Amino acid sequence: MPSNKSDKILWIDLEMTGLSFRDDLILEVAAIITDWEFNEVASYHGIVKHQPTRLAERFSISAPFWDQHPKTRDALIGQNDNGKELKRIESELIAFAKKHIGTEKPILSAGNSVHVDRRFILENWPRFEAMLHYRMLDVSAWKVVFNRKFEKQFVKPGNHRALDDVRGSISELKFYLSKLR
Repeated sequence: MPSNKSDKILWIDLEMTGLSFRDDLILEVAAIITDWEFNEVASYHGIVKHQPTRLAERFSISAPFWDQHPKTRDALIGQNDNGKELKRIESELIAFAKKHIGTEKPILSAGNSVHVDRRFILENWPRFEAMLHYRMLDVSAWKVVFNRKFEKQFVKPGNHRALDDVRGSISELKFYLSKLR
């Protein structure tokens, strides 16, 4: 993928009931488009609606994690009634990406452990996934190198909300890049 300063990056984060892309549910999605200076161009936030019984079932299976984050769990459950169907969220994401990036070439996605989010995207939003480049900018790879090799660590708030997590990932990459200058 040639380096072109006019290219944009699609930063994405999903909050899910757990990490099984076949069984767990996407609860919310956030996407931020930046330029290569990591300036925010546009943002999107979507809430996915699920049947309450299915939602409760998936949260109970992942209970140990969510018991450590009860405020976030309760907020995610509380917003369910305001959510939209998966296919509508996919259509909104496609429209968002087309409007701010275009469709001339595949879109570079970025985030922390973004490969996990991409598995959920492939499983649930195949039309959106088809727009994304096979390469990803995974901030967690930078985290591993800087933690182990240089003993540098970025402390990101762990509130597990999609929009905050995306902004945290952008800040984290900026932190690592600042150490290279």
